[in-house]
This record gives sequence, structure tokens and C-alpha cells, in this order.
Amino acid sequence: MSIVTIYKPKLEDLWFREKLMADEDTMSYNAKWGGTIPFPKEEWEPWYDAWVRNPGTNRYYRYLVNEENEFVGEIAYHYDRSRDIYICDVIVLASFRGQGYGTAGIQELIIAAKENGVTVLHDDIAADNPSYHLFLKNGFEIEYENDEVVMVKKEL
Repeated sequence: MSIVTIYKPKLEDLWFREKLMADEDTMSYNAKWGGTIPFPKEEWEPWYDAWVRNPGTNRYYRYLVNEENEFVGEIAYHYDRSRDIYICDVIVLASFRGQGYGTAGIQELIIAAKENGVTVLHDDIAADNPSYHLFLKNGFEIEYENDEVVMVKKEL
């Protein structure tokens, strides 16, 4: 039994994504690329259309909800046409890290990707971000690494 439930957010639930993207501790992994990411309410509708309402087969996005019915993070993947790969994304709000939600999120993302016909998932993680160890613990392998990035990969 998973410690999280996967939840397809409603438009009005995007306050949580706004909070996640604005949280400095949560977004510290993104420091090399600018840290926090503004996600103002006027951007919600077009973003929601592309990622949740009409994602097609190349995008997937869900929230992670804990047993207390709190939003704790998000999982996603998208097809990167320029590299011809699916890039995944697992973000857990900093205040909920270290409780197993990242592992649960990766496992749920793998299940969803398989169900949607994705055969390989990648993630490009900043080289100074220790979260790549979480991916390795969950069956990903290092495809390549350099001073900037660690690219992890899992065949599904």
C-alpha cells in the first residue's frame, strides 16, 4: 500500500503548484537555473489546459496526497521532442521530505508512464542535487554525468 494517493488537480487546486514553485527550500534544487519559479494565477488556465485538461499522450501531471489528505508534492513527465526522450519530474514540498513521499511518487510515476505506453523515463538533475540518489534507489541508472548535470534513465 502506498503512502500517497495520486490526485488529478482541479484548476482551483493550482494554488498548491504556485506554493511549491515559490518555496525557496523546495526549489533549492533549481538554484543553477534560477531557483523559484513564478506561477501567477493568470498563467493557471493555459498551463492547466496543456498539462491536465488536454495533455495528449506526451504529458502527465498529478499531485501527491498523503494520508492526512494534504498535498505534499507533484509528479509529471513530458516528451522532450528535441532530445526524443520522456523527462520526468518529482517534487516534494521541502517540509514533507524525508518521509518516503519521493520514493512513492517515483513508483506511482513509473506505473502511470507504463500504463500510457512510455518505455523509458529520464530525468536531468543538477550535479549538486543529491536527489539523483533517490532515483538510483528506485531502479534508475546514470546514463551520463558531468559538472552540470546527472542524467538518470529507467527502462520500464
